[in-house]
Amino acid sequence: MTAPEDESHPRQHRPPTRAEIQARAQDLEAQVRATNDKINARTGRPIVLAIIVGIGLGAALLVSLLIIKELFLLFAAVLIVTVSLELSTALRSSGRHVPRVPIVIGALLIVPASFFAIDAESGLTREAGHWLATIAAILLVVVWRLVEQLTPSRRVAGAALGRDLGASAFIVLYAMFLPSFFIVLTSHEGGQWWVLAALIVVVSVDTGAYVSGLSFGRHKMVPSISPNKTWEGFAGSVVAAVIAGVLCAWLMLQQPLWVGVIMGLAIVLTATVGDLTESLIKRDLGIKDISTWLPGHGGLLDRLDSALPSAAAAYALFIIFT
Repeated sequence: MTAPEDESHPRQHRPPTRAEIQARAQDLEAQVRATNDKINARTGRPIVLAIIVGIGLGAALLVSLLIIKELFLLFAAVLIVTVSLELSTALRSSGRHVPRVPIVIGALLIVPASFFAIDAESGLTREAGHWLATIAAILLVVVWRLVEQLTPSRRVAGAALGRDLGASAFIVLYAMFLPSFFIVLTSHEGGQWWVLAALIVVVSVDTGAYVSGLSFGRHKMVPSISPNKTWEGFAGSVVAAVIAGVLCAWLMLQQPLWVGVIMGLAIVLTATVGDLTESLIKRDLGIKDISTWLPGHGGLLDRLDSALPSAAAAYALFIIFT
C-alpha cells in the first residue's frame, strides 16, 4: 500500500508549459484587440495612437512655449504652414484651385509680423502687424491667382474663379489669421501662460466631450454636420472646461476664480464652433479627414480645429482681464 499524502504541506502545482503561456498571451492579446476595436469603432479613429501623437505634440509645445519664446515662433510657423497646406490641398482636390506658393509665403509672413512690433512709437505694434500681414497675405494669394488666370491652362469661368479667390482668402483667415492670435498673445509679457491655459481648456473640452459622449451620448447635437456629437458630450465638455479654466486661473494666471469660469465658458463655445466648422468643411468636400499623414489624427488641422477660434478668445480675455 502507498502512504497517504501529507495534507499539511501545500500541493505542488505544475508550472505552466510554454504552449500554455503562449495560449494565455494570445487570449489576452485578442481581448485587448477586441476592446480597442470597439473603442475605435465608436470614436472613428485609433484612439491609443492618437493619444501618443497628442502627447508628443504637447511636449513640443511646452518646450517651445515656456523655455524660449522665440522658439515658439518656429513651432507656430511649422503648424500654420502645415495646416494651410493641408486645407489648400483638400480644397484643390474638390476642384478649387488654390495657389499653394503664396499660401506658404503668406503664412511665413504672418508669424513674425504677429510677434515683433514694427514701430511702437508710431503705433505700428504687433497687433497692427498681425492685421497688416493678414491683409497682405490675402492680396498676395488673390493677385497670384488672377495672374494665373492669364495662362490658358489655369483659366476658368467667372464663377469658378470667384470660388478660387474665396477659398484662397478663407485659408488665410481661417488657417493663418486665427491661430496667429496665439503668437500675438505670446509676445506680451506673461502671455505665454494665457496661451498654455487656453490650450489646456481646449484639450479639456475635447476630453470632456469624448468621455461624456462615449459614456452617455444618446441625443445627437447636429447630425447633419457631425453625426458623432451629442448633447451629453457637450454637457461634459462644459463641465470639463469650467473646471480646467478655474484651475488655470487659480494656479497659473493669478486671476480670480470667476475669471476661470468665464474662460471655460468662452472657450467651450469657440472650441465647439471650431470643431463644427471643420466638420462642415469636410462634409462639403466629402472627406473624413483633411489629410492622413498624422497617425491617429488624420491631419494637423483635424487636431487643431478647436484651437483656431479659441486663440482669438484667449487673446480677448487677456486684453480684458490684464
